[in-house]
Amino acid sequence: MTKAARTQRQPAKVVQLRKSTTLEMVRLACPDAAQATLISESFGLPVLDSDGIRDLHQRMIIETADSLSEGLGERAMQIHLQRIVGAYVGSAHGAGQFYSRAVTEARDATAKASNDLRDEDLDGPVGFDSAAQRKREFAADMALQSHALRMAAEGAVAAYEHVVGERWKPFERPVENPGQTLDRKAAETQLAAFG
Repeated sequence: MTKAARTQRQPAKVVQLRKSTTLEMVRLACPDAAQATLISESFGLPVLDSDGIRDLHQRMIIETADSLSEGLGERAMQIHLQRIVGAYVGSAHGAGQFYSRAVTEARDATAKASNDLRDEDLDGPVGFDSAAQRKREFAADMALQSHALRMAAEGAVAAYEHVVGERWKPFERPVENPGQTLDRKAAETQLAAFG
């Protein structure tokens, strides 16, 4: 007896959709001005000029667009600014996620340090900070960094709206599924044959 011929099937192509990063996501991940000021004061860190950072980045991108306006058409300018603003927003979001992880680690280390029965979490020798304190200080530094990048992203988004005349939204590439397009065309051709 012969075995039935097996047809080789191509594995299905899985297209992973990645949610585009929005300014709202950045605002959820990064501290606002009030929280950044509180963190600065609590840890003895410099208080950032949030409005100054935002305004500087807004002016910088507007001036850049003005200098390019002779060489770029309207659509080319929009695409160029879309990419620049997307980079600012993506950078701020990444910093916000890193900050969130640092806060979680600081909270975990602080909770462990409050347990009197754990020797490994006790304070170090005199003059050295405990591991929990170092993690809290690191989280505070990350808070200021992510806040500064948030302000830069907000300035970039405001500049985009000023130059282009519409609100910025992340670029989303249309789903490319050529097999589906061919199937649809074949179906239309077949249905057309029925009259």
